[in-house]
Amino acid sequence: MIKLIVTDLDGSLLNDNKELPPDFWEFEKTLRELGIVFCIASGRPHHNLTRLFQPIKKHTYFLSDNGSYVSYNEEALLIKMLDPQIVATLVKASRGLADVYPVLCGMGKAYMEDHNEALLEQALQYYQSYQMVDDLTRVSEPVLKVSLCDLQNAETNSYPHFKKFENEYKVAVAGERWLDFTACDANKGTAVRLLQQRLGIGFNETMVFGDYMNDLEMMQTAKYSFAMKNAHPGILNAASFITELDNNNNGVLQTIVKILENPLFFNKNPVEKNRFRQ
Repeated sequence: MIKLIVTDLDGSLLNDNKELPPDFWEFEKTLRELGIVFCIASGRPHHNLTRLFQPIKKHTYFLSDNGSYVSYNEEALLIKMLDPQIVATLVKASRGLADVYPVLCGMGKAYMEDHNEALLEQALQYYQSYQMVDDLTRVSEPVLKVSLCDLQNAETNSYPHFKKFENEYKVAVAGERWLDFTACDANKGTAVRLLQQRLGIGFNETMVFGDYMNDLEMMQTAKYSFAMKNAHPGILNAASFITELDNNNNGVLQTIVKILENPLFFNKNPVEKNRFRQ
């Protein structure tokens, strides 16, 4: 039986307009009543996730900042900070790249040093709590993640300049416009394994969904690892399964329904299974 479901947000649970499926709240309630733990794993910061999922934040596990910060009911279960010297190195290296802007992700807010309108249009989708500073290398607050907003293309423009540092910290193309850096041992896969251990849930009882390269390690934590139909080729290759529908057609929830209604995976009675159709 599936006991743990973990999903990425952008490009997975959310459609391209950054909207949740219209039946999400009732769906999550049904999963909870059936004893299935539903978790959110995202590159987004903690404050954004708790705001988006306000109605269920007290009983939802959040794996924010690509797994650098894991929390439950405002209790921190895992925190992985970047070394300040690494933060300064990344900021300085990014300044010489065309159309690339660094964002520092702290525990409670983000930090930026540029008022570029295109940057703000991208960043404010995820960082409602932020502070403008004159020099990011002088930010003294702990940093969970450095994100580069690449207005060209993160994979082809900025990533090649930082690929050589992959042995020093985790480098992940997190979307068309985002390149993320976290501590070497901070990723969604590490975070999911922490939850499995904490909850006593195994590999064979776990289902995960993702679409981009910051979901790569997470694909290795579950027997039922699903790449979204719209996923990056690297995730399509890494996952065990591919959803029939993309993120704009409710691919995550529809896949869950299909799997849980299969008697091979669900040991509840038909009345309970039919609750997904209500």
